[in-house]
Amino acid sequence: MTGRIPVAVLGATGAVGQTFVRLLDGHPTFQVTEVAASERSADRRYGDIVHWHEGACPGDVADLTVLRADPAMVKAPVVFSALDASVAGEVEAAFAAAGRVVLSNAKNHRMEADVPLVVSEVNAGHLDLLEVQKKNRGWDGAIVANANCAATVMALALAPLHEAFGVRSVFATTLQAVSGAGYPGVASLDILGNVIPEIAGEEEKIEQELGKILGSLEGGRVIAASFPVSAHANRVAVEHGHTVCMSVGLDRPATPEEARSVFESWRGASVCAGLPSAPDRPVIVRSESDRPQARRDVDAGDGMSVVVGRIREDAILDLRLVVLGHNTVRGAAGGSILNGEIMVRLGMIDSPS
Repeated sequence: MTGRIPVAVLGATGAVGQTFVRLLDGHPTFQVTEVAASERSADRRYGDIVHWHEGACPGDVADLTVLRADPAMVKAPVVFSALDASVAGEVEAAFAAAGRVVLSNAKNHRMEADVPLVVSEVNAGHLDLLEVQKKNRGWDGAIVANANCAATVMALALAPLHEAFGVRSVFATTLQAVSGAGYPGVASLDILGNVIPEIAGEEEKIEQELGKILGSLEGGRVIAASFPVSAHANRVAVEHGHTVCMSVGLDRPATPEEARSVFESWRGASVCAGLPSAPDRPVIVRSESDRPQARRDVDAGDGMSVVVGRIREDAILDLRLVVLGHNTVRGAAGGSILNGEIMVRLGMIDSPS
């Protein structure tokens, strides 16, 4: 490859859009050449309108003129979408119909039968579903969906257990960071010193998406994993990092020591190995009794690893454990970028000649 692949970021002014821009700065495969947002932001310099949250906005992107999120305006062959769900469905479909590869963080297309819902190390093979999608819809382009941020964290912890022992049931309570609500997000007087025991639609996403992610691709369709999931979602006063406390029932009971060994040896799909955004260890195990902690562990593997700890026997099911992952990196922008890197490696995205 003699050059980088031009990409656009849709919804570039929001929290996840900014994370895309930050993570793609200096990326060896992709180069942000266009940014797009709503009508009210269009035709203005990106650096003048974006309320930047972390570090400094890359200068070459800051100088870009914001475009409308319309395939007639945006020319890049690959688009990373951080669009709000209220508009993402139609806009992303329009880009795919126009021949673009769309890597989406929105919920709109995740559970559609011919859309791969991919957590890279867990089910990269589901990208083969794109052949069915293109045939069904007559598209030259494609849509690949990211999972919900909490479901992504859980999937990376459950996949090794499911492969080794079979998962029979999951009971989970999430403690989700405020950055998952976007900007300006949750009002300070609601979240400071508080836990909010509701995140609209979150529990349903977790309960539905895990079965598809951990399912098998057979005959051009995903056969969902059959285990039930019960989720309780809570918003907490943490900046970044979703923590999930899980009790897991297994088809073949395992001791905490056996589970720990499985986690430590698991590397996931081999197609991820060596890619720019892939962590060396997608699952990191901590042995301390009080880890993982968001303040200490959220940036593990540059935010692309999940951290598992407190692996213990469970009095009702088989095992209980705590898992932490970076919601805007692993659970959003970074996950999409890694999916894109896999597609380049597999020839699903053309490289510059």
